[in-house]
Amino acid sequence: MSGSLEIEAKSGVLRYFSGAVIALGLAFSGAFAGVAQGGTGPVKLVAFGDSLTAGYQLPPEDAFPVKLEKALHERGYNVTVVNAGVSGDTSSGGLARLNWSVGDDVDGVILELGANDALRGLDPSITRKNLDAMLAQLVSRKIPVLLAGMMAPPNLGDQYGQEFNSIYGDLAEKHDALLYPFFLDGVAAEPELNLGDGIHPTGEGVSLIVEKILPSVELLIKQAKS
Repeated sequence: MSGSLEIEAKSGVLRYFSGAVIALGLAFSGAFAGVAQGGTGPVKLVAFGDSLTAGYQLPPEDAFPVKLEKALHERGYNVTVVNAGVSGDTSSGGLARLNWSVGDDVDGVILELGANDALRGLDPSITRKNLDAMLAQLVSRKIPVLLAGMMAPPNLGDQYGQEFNSIYGDLAEKHDALLYPFFLDGVAAEPELNLGDGIHPTGEGVSLIVEKILPSVELLIKQAKS
């Protein structure tokens, strides 16, 4: 009788240690998987801009950040895109609100500003200075940036256009930022893709913007993860 009890006791001890070893192995395996994947939390991007980002006169679901986030989810990305667009904002307004609009938990920024500067005929040197300061701040905080370029309306003349249009490429190179040369590529001057004002895109226009900018945003996500 005592012999059988001893055998059962030994079997119980063996089962206990076997279970502990398996549990420990699973814990290490799970921890390693988490490290290998670089964590499971979503990448947080901020779309920082003016009415073109905010979704002027559009249903909430048609705004650029919403459609971009949906497109990224469809591609399998765990990403949140925050709408930090303010209608009517100039580069000066953007600079003034940058730090409190882009928190420390942000992984990347899509910077879309300057259209209102050009529409108001502001001195391109002011736009350049403001965008330069914004990029410098974000780079100093080690936040990768995708700079979305703008183009001056042709009625402002060739000299103004040359001075304004060169801002984005110059600053992207200076700060080693990603560049999407023209945010409204394929949409500007297309009546069927713009609202009645001829400036702001319709929902279909926003969809085209998202489709075209998506590869550049994927590069931004790659930088954010690294």
